[in-house]
Amino acid sequence: MTLRVYLSGEIHTDWREQITTGAADLDVSFDSPVTDHDASDDCGVAILGAEDNKYWHDHKGAMVNAIRTRKGIEDADVVVVRFGDQYKQWNAAFDAGVASALGKSLIILHGPQHAHPLKEVDAAALAVAEEPRQVVEILRYVLTGKLPG
Repeated sequence: MTLRVYLSGEIHTDWREQITTGAADLDVSFDSPVTDHDASDDCGVAILGAEDNKYWHDHKGAMVNAIRTRKGIEDADVVVVRFGDQYKQWNAAFDAGVASALGKSLIILHGPQHAHPLKEVDAAALAVAEEPRQVVEILRYVLTGKLPG
């Protein structure tokens, strides 16, 4: 069995690398949004032309980025959505909602401080993890049936 995993959410820490490195021996392929913050913010105006109004600047970028995000979520078997400590990630919550609506297997990743504000998002998930290694262990179990340890 091969799994396609889409890694969505927070882009300010190395959680994606921890998961991809930890799962290097598994039959898993990973996709993600563009994680270069400046490129992600400015792709719309860089490709489609400058905007004087910040709203339209951001709107163009969001639409261009949505092409990749939509394709990644639709093609995924498993969607992992990480909520970080630093920022409110409304886009991550949106991605979790889209994945849930599409019936994707959803793993939510966040610290214990977000348990209450994300309770509805967590309720839509098949697993809620606090550490990237737990996501790797879930993937390993799904693919091999083996428990950690």
